[in-house]
Amino acid sequence: MEPDYDEEAVYVETNRERLIKKWGGKAGWDRQKHMHNLKGRGLEAGIPFFNLDRKASSTMASHRLIQFLGKTYGLAVSEAVYDKLNEYYFVEGHSLNDKPKLAKVVCGLLETILPDSAPSEVDILEFLNGDEGREEITNVIHALNQLGISGIPKFIIEGRTMVDGAARPEAFIEIFRQIEKRGSVHSGPIFNDVLGVSEEAVQTPSHIL
Repeated sequence: MEPDYDEEAVYVETNRERLIKKWGGKAGWDRQKHMHNLKGRGLEAGIPFFNLDRKASSTMASHRLIQFLGKTYGLAVSEAVYDKLNEYYFVEGHSLNDKPKLAKVVCGLLETILPDSAPSEVDILEFLNGDEGREEITNVIHALNQLGISGIPKFIIEGRTMVDGAARPEAFIEIFRQIEKRGSVHSGPIFNDVLGVSEEAVQTPSHIL
C-alpha cells in the first residue's frame, strides 16, 4: 500500500525507482530479481509482461473501493475488479491513484457484470474522492504490522499459516494436502471482521463470474 505516499499525488515514482531504493541500489535489486525469478514465473503462468515502470502511488482509495464493492455486491464482484486492477497496474502500468481513470475502468467492468445495478462512473469517482472505508483499511494496516507483514503478496491459510507469495506451488500443495488428509479446516478468514465484510459474503463462493 505504501502508507507513506502522498494520497493527493496521482503517482509518486515508478516501480523501478521504488524497488531500487527498497533493495539499497541496483545491485541489491538485481539479486532479488535473480532469487525470485518472478518474470520467468510470470511467463510460466501466462503473463508475458510486467510493466517495470508502472506508476507507484498510494492505494488507499483503490483499497477502499475494493472493500466497498465486496461488502455491497459480494466477493465475486470485488475479486473480479481486483483481477482487472492487477492487469491495469502491473501490466498496463497505470497509477491506482488516478481517480478519474480508475473510476472509468471500474465502471466499465461493473456494467458488464452488474448490468442492472452497477454504480455510475460519477458515483465511483465520488466514492474515491471521499473517505468511506478508511477506518477499516487503516485497521487492516495495523493488524498486518502486528503480524510482521510488510510486503505482498502473503497468504494466510487457516488464519495462522503464513506463506510468502514468492513460494513455489509445492509449498501450497503440501499445506492443502495436510488439510485434505485431516478432513477439516481449523479456522477461517481473519480480516473479514476488521474490514466489515459479513460472514455470509465470506461463505459465498467467489470467482464465479
